Amino acid sequence: MALRNIRVAGDEVLNKVCREVKENSPKLQTLIDDMFDTMYNAMGVGLAAPQVGILKRVVVIDADDNPYVLINPEIIETKGTQTGNEGCLSVPGKAGIVTRPNYVKVKALDRNFKEFILEGEELLARAICHECDHLDGHIYTEKVEGELFDVSDDYETQE
Repeated sequence: MALRNIRVAGDEVLNKVCREVKENSPKLQTLIDDMFDTMYNAMGVGLAAPQVGILKRVVVIDADDNPYVLINPEIIETKGTQTGNEGCLSVPGKAGIVTRPNYVKVKALDRNFKEFILEGEELLARAICHECDHLDGHIYTEKVEGELFDVSDDYETQE
């Protein structure tokens, strides 16, 4: 397992649509492990493959001490709204106010390529939406209500 470089806003890879993952492989498993290591090292709660320069539809999330791998995720249901601070490992030191669904249901493949449904509320719902946006070439700053603001290094909702 290794730490990968996190791409930051302005890197063109963050604005590209990712390709569907067609097969499981040792290379994919290494990517997933590296993404978890990179996310934890950066104290994030989510990381999408394009944030480490890989244009594949792969997301890792750990918003509630329960790590999830989402391969080819597809949001199939949302309910309610929540408005709050949101940050991103690709926009270091900054945060902004973003409105997202308060509940999200997503269909994805796990790291063993088995389909599953994940339901999340609050922070987990926010993280799922945030990371899925990355797979379509979007960064949360496109949704910020008002201005970005500076945050301290211990900002707890960075994704």
